[in-house]
Amino acid sequence: MGKSLKSRLKAASLALTAAIGLAGTSAPVSAQVLLYDPNIPSSPIEPSDPLVGIALPGATPAEYRAHLIWNLRSGLNVAALQCQFSPYLRTVDNYNGILAHHSRELAAAYTALEGYFRRINGPRNGPRRFDDYSTQTYNNFSTLQAQLGFCQTAARIGRALLAARQGEFYTVGAAQMRLLRNSLTPAHDSYLFTRTPIVLAPLSLAPEDCRTIRDRRERRQCERDQRDARRRGS
Repeated sequence: MGKSLKSRLKAASLALTAAIGLAGTSAPVSAQVLLYDPNIPSSPIEPSDPLVGIALPGATPAEYRAHLIWNLRSGLNVAALQCQFSPYLRTVDNYNGILAHHSRELAAAYTALEGYFRRINGPRNGPRRFDDYSTQTYNNFSTLQAQLGFCQTAARIGRALLAARQGEFYTVGAAQMRLLRNSLTPAHDSYLFTRTPIVLAPLSLAPEDCRTIRDRRERRQCERDQRDARRRGS
């Protein structure tokens, strides 16, 4: 890859900020787009688990850790682009803040992955393979049918990363990566299935009692309408 991680992350941050006219990052707020959280399966995950992302044959434990970090960052990057329909989720602000807050850990992950692809594919093909890996990783987070659940989940993970200490990106990722991946499966808002239906009073079809109408003209019109209705029915 021709660009350094620092320049790539800076460019991504500026591009996202400029896309919606932001001047900087701000504190995230708790918000969601579904009334109730969908039931998305989640549990801690090992960095070598196939669910994390594209397979890395021959990767070392350190490279697999970088792999998990890079996949989670990529997923949050996709969320920053796809979830701008709800400014309350603040996925752009969260993502830009994460790049700054966890820059050292992200830089180390980048270096480890770049080294992996150079080691496996050679110095000439390694950068191109890394680019292919990054592109496919982004594409694997794209969703349409599950967009609401994915955006809400990504926003919450983003807030967790902002609240975590520097150096704890991997710790949060190992706990949340399975949740983010599973949020790509469509899930419905449980509100529709758990709320008690509203019971409406039955509609009465009995003719109106014109005697209850106080206004004389309206009462006479009511009586004429009823006579006309009876003639049509006879």
